[in-house]
Amino acid sequence: MDPNIIFEEDQRFTQLWLWLLMGGMLLIPIYGIVQQIVLKEPFGDNPMSDLGLIIFFIAMLALCGFFWMIRLQTTITKDEITINFPPLAKKRILWSDVEQAQIVKYSPLIGYGVRIWTPHGTVYNVKGNRGLFLILKNGKKCMIGTQRHREIEDLVHSLLK
Repeated sequence: MDPNIIFEEDQRFTQLWLWLLMGGMLLIPIYGIVQQIVLKEPFGDNPMSDLGLIIFFIAMLALCGFFWMIRLQTTITKDEITINFPPLAKKRILWSDVEQAQIVKYSPLIGYGVRIWTPHGTVYNVKGNRGLFLILKNGKKCMIGTQRHREIEDLVHSLLK
């Protein structure tokens, strides 16, 4: 571990509702494949081709795999904050460029993933409703979702003194 790192957080999509939704989406092509390819009964009134069903299943499986693998990594050193959200974003913010930093509670309607053009600027979030809100000296805004907001709040106060 890098001795300069004073905070690290690794977040994943762990919401039950999301995985139930993904599982439900995966069950549709599985059911269609069983009915149409195994039982030889058309799946629906206007059935997709067998190859189409298989491609649909692979696409849904890939989508589930994508959500399983994606994660938001936040690293804080005394000099910078690094946001790594592969393959969606990678950003480095120097503390010397930060005008203001605070923990905020936001509406869950802000969404998940990378959100741009929000009242909080660019938002990086995978779950929850709290984040480190940064206003940079150039006027840009950024928010990083966190599950460990109390730790970050204490850390930010000590770094920006």
